[in-house]
Order: sequence, then structure tokens, then C-alpha cells
Amino acid sequence: MNSLTIAGTLGKDSETSYLPNGDAVCNFSVADSMGKDKGTIWWNCQLFGKRAESLAQYLIKGQAVSVVGTITEREWNDKEGNKRKSMNVRVQDVALQGGRKEQEERPAPRQKAAPMDDQDIPF
Repeated sequence: MNSLTIAGTLGKDSETSYLPNGDAVCNFSVADSMGKDKGTIWWNCQLFGKRAESLAQYLIKGQAVSVVGTITEREWNDKEGNKRKSMNVRVQDVALQGGRKEQEERPAPRQKAAPMDDQDIPF
């Protein structure tokens, strides 16, 4: 069996669709930078089932992730009828690695003070 581990950044927000049997499929792409002055490999990833539904909201552009999965080959016909192939990653495990680069730390929401009456004043 093949196994692949990728660490990179999501290139766009994930997209969730559903199979005819109702199972969720979350599609996302991970950019694997080869280093300075080298290319970037884009990995098309698919996560299935309940985890796809629950993690989709966190798989957004700029999010750093680590993905473990297996490589699968997909064949289809393009608009002109030509046979095409792509290599995809069937995700077995995904881990969020910190926050988005452009995301700023949000302050905790302030709670409204309860109204006070004269009996609540300590003096």
C-alpha cells in the first residue's frame, strides 16, 4: 500500500459535496513548497464521511495543514472528449497546524455588565 505525508498550506477554501448515498466529500488543495527558487506541488485532496463535514469549516485558504493519505488515480473525459488522468490524495488523517498567516488574533468578546441597582453598591 502506498502512503504519503504532506505538510503545506491550503490554496483555497475547501468544497464539500455529497455522494448519492449521502456521505460527505470534502475537496481541498495543499501547496507543498519545494523551497526557495523551486516549484510548488499542488496536491488535490479528498476527505470522506463525518470528518469531512466537521473539518470543512476549518479547511480555509491559508491554513497550514499536515495530511496523511494514499495516492489514487482518477480518469475522466474532458469537454473535448479526451481522456485525462490526475493523481489525488485520499486523506486518512489531517491535522491543522497553527493559524492562517493573515488571520489576526481576535480579542475575547466583552461581556455586558449586569444592570446594578442601589442595593448592589457596596458603600
